[in-house]
Amino acid sequence: MSSPKPPVAALLTGASRGIGLSLAQRLTAHGPVIGTCRGTPPEAEGIRWAGLEVSDPEAIARLPEQLDGAPLERLVCNAGIYPDKGQTLATGYPASMWAEGFAVNCTAAFLTVQALLPNLRAAATPRIALISSQMASDTRAPGGSYIYRASKAALLNLGRNLAADLKAEGISVGIYHPGWVRTDMGGSGADISVEEAAEGLAARIEELSPETTGAFLTWDGRPHAF
Repeated sequence: MSSPKPPVAALLTGASRGIGLSLAQRLTAHGPVIGTCRGTPPEAEGIRWAGLEVSDPEAIARLPEQLDGAPLERLVCNAGIYPDKGQTLATGYPASMWAEGFAVNCTAAFLTVQALLPNLRAAATPRIALISSQMASDTRAPGGSYIYRASKAALLNLGRNLAADLKAEGISVGIYHPGWVRTDMGGSGADISVEEAAEGLAARIEELSPETTGAFLTWDGRPHAF
């Protein structure tokens, strides 16, 4: 009879740079981490890399092969794009851009959770973290960025409903605004560093429990308006 496989501490999508990489590095403190990326990954101690195009459902369906039946303690759906920055209402936002935005920012997260549910169910304290944005909030609607806002709002809604469905199984779901971060997406004029965002998110994930499942929080732990 084979012995149980040791758990994987975390699997993160979009982990090769920025917030994802910094967060993955912090989560190695809890054990082995799998990071997904497109292209050549960086060298990072404690992270095993898996190539993944999150807009490809068949590639996501093969993700469980990376765990080989091991329990998964933390799933972080971080991969995301902001395809419509600078688009104009009169002539922008083509249908193909909408399809891509939702495929990466929302559908991929659902399919990833679905594919890895058996591994999460086998874990002692399974947690799912969805990296959304304050731009998902109905209370922050200054206009523009329709695709990014709508897809991140869909991710927020997805997280709330997953939390309801998975609570009885002891799987906790947190939805997070990482802050306005100095990354390629956030720009050099953003409020906080990648390290600050990752440190805060790591703490939020560790605090996540069935009692707090479904919460929409900022990187530093403040409740965010829906």
